[in-house]
Amino acid sequence: MIALIIGLAGAVALLLWSIRLVRTGIERGFAGPLRIGVRRASEQLPTAAAGGIVAALAMQSSTAVAMLVAGFAATGSLPVVSSLAVVLGADVGSALAARILLSPVTALTPVLFVLGAVCFFKGRSQRIRQFGRIVIGIGLVLTSLVMIKTATAPLQGSGGADIVAAYLGRDMASSFVLGAGLALATSSSVATVLLVVTMASAGFLPAPAALALVLGANFGGSMIPVILTLSAPRTARRAMLGNLLLRGGGALGGLGFLILWDGTYTALGSTAATQAVNAHVLFNVLLLCIGLPLARPAIRLARAVLPDSAPSGPQRPSALDRDAIGDPDRALGCAAREVLEMGEQVHAMLTPALGLFRSWDDTIANHIRDCEVDVDRMHFDVKLYIARLHEEGPTKRQARRSMDIATIANNLEDAGDQVSSNLVGMARRMHEEGLRFSDEGWRDLSDFHDRVLSNAQLALNVLMSGDADAAIQLVEEKDRARDAETRLQTRHLARLRSGIAASIETSNLHQETIRALKQINTAFSSVGYPIARETGALLSSRLSPDATEPT
Repeated sequence: MIALIIGLAGAVALLLWSIRLVRTGIERGFAGPLRIGVRRASEQLPTAAAGGIVAALAMQSSTAVAMLVAGFAATGSLPVVSSLAVVLGADVGSALAARILLSPVTALTPVLFVLGAVCFFKGRSQRIRQFGRIVIGIGLVLTSLVMIKTATAPLQGSGGADIVAAYLGRDMASSFVLGAGLALATSSSVATVLLVVTMASAGFLPAPAALALVLGANFGGSMIPVILTLSAPRTARRAMLGNLLLRGGGALGGLGFLILWDGTYTALGSTAATQAVNAHVLFNVLLLCIGLPLARPAIRLARAVLPDSAPSGPQRPSALDRDAIGDPDRALGCAAREVLEMGEQVHAMLTPALGLFRSWDDTIANHIRDCEVDVDRMHFDVKLYIARLHEEGPTKRQARRSMDIATIANNLEDAGDQVSSNLVGMARRMHEEGLRFSDEGWRDLSDFHDRVLSNAQLALNVLMSGDADAAIQLVEEKDRARDAETRLQTRHLARLRSGIAASIETSNLHQETIRALKQINTAFSSVGYPIARETGALLSSRLSPDATEPT
């Protein structure tokens, strides 16, 4: 029995890790195009749902897509109703992903491992290497499902296991709660459904128990984004709450139907496993068809539960422990934590800033100004703290680390100024003069703003973890942002040549906004330079050695 438990636990752990591996590959290699594609597809509810389906199929997680659109809703670049439509589509996409992974494709596993390893180790670009990571992750998912089926095979015919299975089949409410608990514990409804269906295919779970567990997994899956966005702006939380009302309410309705239904489930398939996975897909497809017309009423109900309120809160105590000055390593840790808080404040300022260009809000503008005051205070305190640290005679390594922290603090303070002075100032001017960007220009700015937000979040992760791969990716993203700026400027000039009135009226504002966003991106990218330099991945100069020789 101990060996069986260990084997099953190991297989489940591999399943969770491999799904995470696929998602990490998508986030590191293809997050930018995916984010832009989802947001651009979300102008109409049906296309928004289609974008959610594609994104969830790629990321194998409706939760990851929900977090993606939560950021869009928070910035104001995506209406809350469209955000909910994307999440409903993502629920279908994750169900389809589970169905595909449960298809008889295990013979492809060795091919996936070989292809993934070649791409990861031999790929010359970041995206090819991340594609290899994704392929290896899919192969590991298939391997883990075989391991789960093998581990649960001895349970078939076991007296104790038969008693548990029979109880779950009779008490569907308990099965439902268990499925929801598993989804919450693993933070993945996909992993839970894969586990349930695989155990059903091994003969351990009867059809009623498997169906109830799958419905419970859907309920738990609808709760995960709500929990993860508890500290997010209310616009983002409303979309997640709307999804809980529709998907969670639908799962409870499905449970009631199962309890009252006294017929067979053969219409869903010939085996318990097939019935469970088909029911999962059917439930989410029906939910999408019913949920899209109900999206606006659901958001209105969510707004009633989460009404607008002015952002406020007590001032956070400083992480700069004066008593730690005598211990330079500990003091540097305190300074790094304070700089991380600076970065989070600037990120929070940047998130809603672009939305002010379309819909001016004095409350948001004042909140950004208040945050800038906090950023300036933290920047001043960090400089004084590091100056005191240098009086203690730090080692060469500690002195270099302290200067890196001071440089990052300077850059983040400049980024805060760009948001509060430049972006908010230009948005106020557009509001007062009644100006509006052209649709194409606004789409370009939204894409660039989203790219900068994504890089800012990556920078915060690097600052917290010190991960070398992520730091190198951050530096690479700076180059991509520079290339993107060039493309945006070229498109803007093309619109001017075409005589588009809105582009002509807002030309200077459009270009100044792009420049401000680029400077903010550069400021956050500076977080990655010290780590990339230590790994030897950062050149000391972009100039060719021949260029420095006198002619």
